Amino acid sequence: MTDNSPETHADDRPPKVERGGLWGLFLGLAGLLFPPYSGLLSALGVVQGLRARRAARAQGSTAPGALSSVVLGAVGVVISVAMVSVLLIYSDQVREYRDCAARAHTVSAQKVCDDAWESGTGLPTMVVGG
Repeated sequence: MTDNSPETHADDRPPKVERGGLWGLFLGLAGLLFPPYSGLLSALGVVQGLRARRAARAQGSTAPGALSSVVLGAVGVVISVAMVSVLLIYSDQVREYRDCAARAHTVSAQKVCDDAWESGTGLPTMVVGG
């Protein structure tokens, strides 16, 4: 079994562990959970993960979560771009769906709105928050 732990310093103290990767992971996850801010939070997660990896490499230490934060942040950025593009491409249908959903006071009325969205766009209602 190999020892993958970072080398100790000359005075036998353990190397510092870079915590920025965990912050980047937190930001990337927050980007997936809060859609209005997903693009910004996910991009910050990517940047923080890359900075943590660079700092850990320069110090000869580790950055737990840094690579995961870059991957998770990139996924969040892609999802955010996809959501924004759908909202731009189908802006008229989004407006109609939201107006219909605001007027729907019963489950059957909401189902009519959902069916109209899906038949008009071919996309599930979860794209527009339905």
